[in-house]
Amino acid sequence: MENEAVLIDSSRLKSVVWKDFDRVKFGDSCVAMCKHCQKKLSGSSTSGTSHLRNHLVRCRRRLNHDIPQLVGTRGRKKKEATVAVATVCVDQQQQVSQVATLVQPKIEYAFTKDCSSNLVNGYFDQKRSRFDLARMIIMHGYPLQIVEDVGFKTFVRNLQPLFEFVTFDGVEGDCMQIYHKEKQKVSDLLDKLPGKISLSADMWTGKGEAKYLCLTAHCIDDEWKIRKKILNFLLVDPSHTEDMLSDVIMMSLMEWDIDQKLFSMTFNTCSTYDNIICKIRDRLSQSKFLLCDGQLFHVSCAGDLIKHMAQDALEAVSDVTDKIRESIRYVKSSQAMQEKFNEMAQLVGINSQKCLFLDNALQWSSTFFMIDIALEFKDAFSLLPEHDPVYTMCPSFEEWDRALHDDHYSNSTLASDGQNSGSVDASGNDTRDRLTGFDRFVHETSQGPNKKTDLDKYLEEPLFPHSAFDAGDQVLDPHWSVLRSNTVQALMCARDWMQNDSEDSKSSANTSPLAICYDTS
Repeated sequence: MENEAVLIDSSRLKSVVWKDFDRVKFGDSCVAMCKHCQKKLSGSSTSGTSHLRNHLVRCRRRLNHDIPQLVGTRGRKKKEATVAVATVCVDQQQQVSQVATLVQPKIEYAFTKDCSSNLVNGYFDQKRSRFDLARMIIMHGYPLQIVEDVGFKTFVRNLQPLFEFVTFDGVEGDCMQIYHKEKQKVSDLLDKLPGKISLSADMWTGKGEAKYLCLTAHCIDDEWKIRKKILNFLLVDPSHTEDMLSDVIMMSLMEWDIDQKLFSMTFNTCSTYDNIICKIRDRLSQSKFLLCDGQLFHVSCAGDLIKHMAQDALEAVSDVTDKIRESIRYVKSSQAMQEKFNEMAQLVGINSQKCLFLDNALQWSSTFFMIDIALEFKDAFSLLPEHDPVYTMCPSFEEWDRALHDDHYSNSTLASDGQNSGSVDASGNDTRDRLTGFDRFVHETSQGPNKKTDLDKYLEEPLFPHSAFDAGDQVLDPHWSVLRSNTVQALMCARDWMQNDSEDSKSSANTSPLAICYDTS
């Protein structure tokens, strides 16, 4: 047989695997002979190349020669490694062991310094690479369709020809498997918590009219670190009543087995769901799970309280605000009127570089800014009626004074919101000064009993750091919004868990590598 073998020119074959095989003809059949171990495999044109790729992954002789190339060594180091393999005069098993001992430390150093490698004993791991791809999609919010993009396939094929591409359904299944493994970790964390858990709920918007309910657990672990974990990301049926939504939340609490550990709950920046919280509180109180019979359970969102306080303050000076708004609209009605107003500003010595603008009725902060800028030009507005008898909507001195009090309050409110958004920790003196300003404003300008009540609630109810309520942009990515609801939940939850773990690892260990491994068996 050996004498009948005819070597066939394989240079015209396109597959990269033929670099490691000789195509030999034995009679009427073609055989692919491995250049490293001389094993014979089917080499006919109808057999394909998948079995050849699989052999290269398992070929131990080929792996020994390729280890220096895999770890990036070049020139002399690569040459020395090859010589070491060729000159060791022992049996095959001992040879493999010695070469692995010689080169393996370089592999560990090269890949554990910043990330975890997918090299296992020096060869390419298809399953590990699939999980790395799924983790990348989850952590960075990439669309699952990326695995079917032509550009992505070209990049991966040139980077690692041995990688077998996965389909959309395949990568979706990998993401679901990662989700279930990460979910078990979160479940173990919640189960071992020594203290209570606070729950926050957010409404997210998806493609079209889709609405999602995001439930997030906030707690302090045994190391006194604040932990935030998304528990569920559920598609909400528009026909769901308050009773049905409360049942959905209760089922989630029991699924995670935290109904007995709950301390408080809040709906972020939305007070229209207060009845749902009350229903959940009543159900938990019946089982004696809540502290103080549930009196501490319902926590109003700080942002929602500030918004209501600001709206109450604007309502107290609504007549003045209307006059200021109409005055600005009159001044900006024409270029000639704007120039005339600028002349009035120069006559009274106003050198402000700010420009008058009209507020947005849907954004209370813009109304405060409109009033703040108008106050800088109040002397110009007061002088304008003497030169323009048509202008009759100028606020009186008393009304400007009322607007000034409201402006002081608005500055305190906006400063509080801005400073708290930048840091979890706030200076005790600064916080006390801002709250004292709130209280002074209420006493001086209150025209309704509800303001004091809102402030009392803000001061008396337990508050969380801003980070505990920071939900970011609450619009779901359009690429994920079209997926099935259980897939959306898996992606959103897994991304939150993995990103939190990544941040924790960066802050706690600069010397030890982050290696998130999954059982691929």
